[in-house]
Amino acid sequence: MGDVMANFTTHIAVGTVVSGALATLTLAANVVAPENLVAVTMAGVLGSVLPDIDLKDSRPSRAMFAGLAIFFSFAVLFTAATKFSIAELWILWLGTLLLVRYGLHMVFHRISVHRGIWHSILAAVFCAVATAVVFQHMLNKPAGVAWLGGAFMFVGYLTHLTLDEIYSVDVMDTRLKSSFGTALKFFDHRHFYASLGMAAATLGAIVVSPPTNTFVDGLSSRSLWSGLEQRLLPPDKWFGLVETPRMARRNDDDKATGVVTGSVNQGAVTENGSDAGTLISEPASTPEAIPSPADTPAVSVPSENASP
Repeated sequence: MGDVMANFTTHIAVGTVVSGALATLTLAANVVAPENLVAVTMAGVLGSVLPDIDLKDSRPSRAMFAGLAIFFSFAVLFTAATKFSIAELWILWLGTLLLVRYGLHMVFHRISVHRGIWHSILAAVFCAVATAVVFQHMLNKPAGVAWLGGAFMFVGYLTHLTLDEIYSVDVMDTRLKSSFGTALKFFDHRHFYASLGMAAATLGAIVVSPPTNTFVDGLSSRSLWSGLEQRLLPPDKWFGLVETPRMARRNDDDKATGVVTGSVNQGAVTENGSDAGTLISEPASTPEAIPSPADTPAVSVPSENASP
């Protein structure tokens, strides 16, 4: 691989594939509404490029701070809408936008190091919890959906870190590059205070995060996994055209044993004349014997002169 590194296109392509696979499982499990599934899938795609926020000239960094600038500028505008004149609101809005986009961006990259704390599992946990907080408190999503978005973010983030480590292995020269081990790590041992700050931020995010009961109960449900297992492969034919090996073996076994499933010979008649297609046959009714006059006992009629 030489000095080739996983670039933005590679990260977002692989992240999209991984998030799409997770979205397919989530949709098959029927645990979230389709409109919420789009949001959690986008969280996974965002997570697949987010670690490069510590790279000053990277597209994720520019996009992240541009998004933060837009969010905070409008938040200030709506908060101060009734307190200042239109001209003052323009100044506040534009000033906040420029301050966050360029000022905060510059300060952040002066104190951050590429492949530092943002390339760590601790940062992945922080971003996952922060995603859950944003989903619930800003997007008004239920707690279960919020943590599902956090889970997608975490998987996408780990996908990025794993790709960085894979690209740190030079297969052609059978050697490890100097960057190996700098991405997929629990924390940045080279910058202790940065790791300490990230740990504190993670704890703070956990304090305001939504409850996890709904998400954990749903994820540990036996019916969820049994349903996914049943839907993992088609029961008979792929796309209704190609027969699955399991179905083919079942048909071969049926032919070998002479069992024809789902067929009843409606026209066959047994020796006693009953229809073989009838599961339960009622016995033929026997005509009731009519007694003869000889068998009928005589009834005596008393005479008129008989005494009572």
